[in-house]
Amino acid sequence: MDTDLLIVGGGPAGCAAAVMAASLGMRSVLVESGDVLCGALRRIPVVSNVLGFTTGPGLAGAIEADVERCAPCRVELGRRATRLDAFEDRVEATVEGPMAVGVRLTAPYAVVATGVGPLAPGAAGWLAGAEGRELRQLWEADAASLTGRTVLVLGADRPLGTLARAHPGLRTRFLVAHPPEDTYKTEEIGQDERVELVAVRRLELGPLSAPPRAEALTVAGERRPLAADLVFLNLGSAPAPPGGSVVTGGSGYCPPGRQHPRLRTAGDVRSARFQRIATAMGSGSEAALSVYYAARGLATDGVGGG
Repeated sequence: MDTDLLIVGGGPAGCAAAVMAASLGMRSVLVESGDVLCGALRRIPVVSNVLGFTTGPGLAGAIEADVERCAPCRVELGRRATRLDAFEDRVEATVEGPMAVGVRLTAPYAVVATGVGPLAPGAAGWLAGAEGRELRQLWEADAASLTGRTVLVLGADRPLGTLARAHPGLRTRFLVAHPPEDTYKTEEIGQDERVELVAVRRLELGPLSAPPRAEALTVAGERRPLAADLVFLNLGSAPAPPGGSVVTGGSGYCPPGRQHPRLRTAGDVRSARFQRIATAMGSGSEAALSVYYAARGLATDGVGGG
């Protein structure tokens, strides 16, 4: 075996698993496809639901420092675990990267904490005309460039609320088109005077050559033209687990209770409804702790997976 625990994904959940494992005397290998730990967290300017921290970059820096102090943890940046196979006595990860092609890592257990990635426009059945267009994600927007503009936001995912909280004085009109099933996501921004919410059954973007325009079929059955200066994607996220033995549900997420006994899932990859930094960190710690108990044949009352 290469280590006591394989951790796939270097966000808050994976890093929490590494820190917990180290505190229990377990060796771990953390495989992260990006060039830095907690890369997505570093893009969140304001954090309002994590004790002790108010910014994503500040929290990411603290997490990175904690992992660096974990001597039993070996961090492999820039490497992607493309496949994870679980057997009766071990798990095997196939790892790809600039200096690694088809490398196999083995351990008695693994924690899958690969999180989620931006949902592609083609996966949004209510949105048409976005394919082939170079549309940026809302979290990539420079707030200064939005001043005095009308911004058409496609989808009501949480980055909009984060942007609004980070820049309360920003003079921008946000025209937010979203499907009715995403109404629950609008609660934190629905009272912001800069935001106009438009629940739609379908939205068709205008020609590429024209200024940003769209025609919406609202949930009330009305056809409404939407004009803006800029347009951004804000559709939400989709899970990104490795192939192999990881079990996914109908939504593509990976419920902990359905996994092989040697696999644990943690963080955002578990469920669409519990995608928060604090819950990700807790689930990562819990997953590593359940592995510790399982390796010693101790009952965990269903904690973890499998």
